[in-house]
Amino acid sequence: MRRLHSPAARLAPSLATALLLGACASFTPDGGMAPVASRVSLELGKDTVKITSAADELGVGERVRALLAKSLTADAAVQVALLNNRGLQAEYNALGIAEADYVAATLPPINPALSVERALTEWEFGIERSLAVGLVKLATWPKRRAIAATSFEAAQYRAIEATFRTAAETRRAFYEAVGARQRVGFLERARQTASLAAELTTKLGETGAATRGAQARASAFYAEVSAELAKARLDADRAREALTRQMGLWGTAAADFKLPSTLPKLPKLRTVAEVEADAVRRRVDLIAARLELDATAKDLGLTNATRFVSVLELTGTGTTEWVRHDGETEREETGSLELHLEIPIWDLGETGRRRAVETYMQAVNRLVERAVNVRSEAREAYRAYRATHDIARQYQNRVIPLRNLIEEESLLEYNGMLIDILDLLNTERETIDSNVAAIEAKRDFFIAEVDFQAALIGGGGSGGGSGAETGGATAVADAGGH
Repeated sequence: MRRLHSPAARLAPSLATALLLGACASFTPDGGMAPVASRVSLELGKDTVKITSAADELGVGERVRALLAKSLTADAAVQVALLNNRGLQAEYNALGIAEADYVAATLPPINPALSVERALTEWEFGIERSLAVGLVKLATWPKRRAIAATSFEAAQYRAIEATFRTAAETRRAFYEAVGARQRVGFLERARQTASLAAELTTKLGETGAATRGAQARASAFYAEVSAELAKARLDADRAREALTRQMGLWGTAAADFKLPSTLPKLPKLRTVAEVEADAVRRRVDLIAARLELDATAKDLGLTNATRFVSVLELTGTGTTEWVRHDGETEREETGSLELHLEIPIWDLGETGRRRAVETYMQAVNRLVERAVNVRSEAREAYRAYRATHDIARQYQNRVIPLRNLIEEESLLEYNGMLIDILDLLNTERETIDSNVAAIEAKRDFFIAEVDFQAALIGGGGSGGGSGAETGGATAVADAGGH
């Protein structure tokens, strides 16, 4: 082995090492959460954190307790879920895994090795040093870093989408729970009215003023309302538990949080000029899919570039030995250079290339399909938002006032002996049905509003193409090494 003692020769390894290390990415202090927290704050006006320490856990617990100390609102429920939902924290862990993969992809593909030997025949001591360099990996290292960076950015948008989804599901669960509770409250009052009607009919029957059939109808009316109330209470319990799961609560916190007794007032209807364009621009699942497709395209180019030579490795070995002869120790140095080349002669890389091409086109088609669906979902959600608002407003402004008027007039007519008890019971039944329908219509509007927001920014329940797109990028990445 020829020794080089010039200053430039001694400086070259240090410069090479510095350049290689300078190209390596480092872990972010927050595990890649900065873009996630920023986008969530922009679109939802809420905070989200990744719990990584006992101090984080303590801080989150204090904030959650403060939010639950008051009567819960939809915004407060969403904030609790974004802080406390463990499924969401698992999504943030997935982002941390993606960051680890990204950092690993930026590390130099050079592996030094050190071995120590001792011969048994005579006193010898030797140190062997080797440096293995995958030339293909080294040549494609910059491109692989770019692919990994794009994939990591896509993973951040997937984490944003998971956060939006958690927020949307929590809002839906909140409105379901409050609507169910309001229905229970109304049916409790209706059962009291039915009970009074049944008692009155029984007393009238004792005086002969009401037939047995009328008494039976009044009793049946009371029993039916009682059954509806029992079912409403069961639905309310289920809806509350669904909200509890979304907020990640357990123990006393799950039992003690307070829900409002009625749904909020109907807000003013907001209009969006370009619903489709707004959705295509803001949907985070589409942004993530585009980034994944970009990574797939880059990886396809990498597969084509390396299809004929899949393994090309250069290994340099240097050995330093100290050998004792005739009472004196001599130092001996030797070196070798080995080039290992593997050529896929059977298919010349065609199978990997074909797999990459088909996977890329599959991802393209999935993305186009998703874009078409996003436009349709935005239009559908906006129409549902407007229609449910009109329906809820109709019940609020027309149906319920008219039903209340009919109920008042029927009671006056009954007291004036112009109608019998059966007519009064029928009026009460119709009033109950209309009020329950009005509560459900208002609940449906608030849920439609959540769905409309999700259709614009992402996080809805129909993330149909995302899994296939993610799988496509992964498959191409696997194919890139063949």
